[in-house]
Amino acid sequence: MKTIVYILLVCGFIISCNSTKPMASKTNNIVANTKVSDTVKIENDSLEYQIIIIEPGFNAWLASTARPEGYYSQNYLENRNIIYVNEWNNRAAQPLRYNPNLYEMPIDYRSGIDYGYEVNYKLYNYFIYFQLTYNQKLAGFNVRI
Repeated sequence: MKTIVYILLVCGFIISCNSTKPMASKTNNIVANTKVSDTVKIENDSLEYQIIIIEPGFNAWLASTARPEGYYSQNYLENRNIIYVNEWNNRAAQPLRYNPNLYEMPIDYRSGIDYGYEVNYKLYNYFIYFQLTYNQKLAGFNVRI
């Protein structure tokens, strides 16, 4: 009788171990696909600029939480982006004072250049997402969604 119980326990253990392996591989594939889809790349050959945003969760946040395109005027977005970029670059230049893992590199964004609505929209929303996600305040006013 004891041998039957032991055999059933061993079989149950083997079956339970095999049932978790496929689930783990599906989870890894989902995580890998999520990371690929969270890269936003915006290019314009005529102006020779490129923006790459690699931030897990940003695309989902942009689609679900951010205001839709057209909500803000391009002038509003440009003005806010200039303020945010200046503060970002200030923090990127001071790695001993601010977390260098958050502000890894400066952003080359210049006033007077028309980057177009899409670039300004996504850059502005990235700053909003960044401030909300990492509890940072880049300007003297509260974050607006």
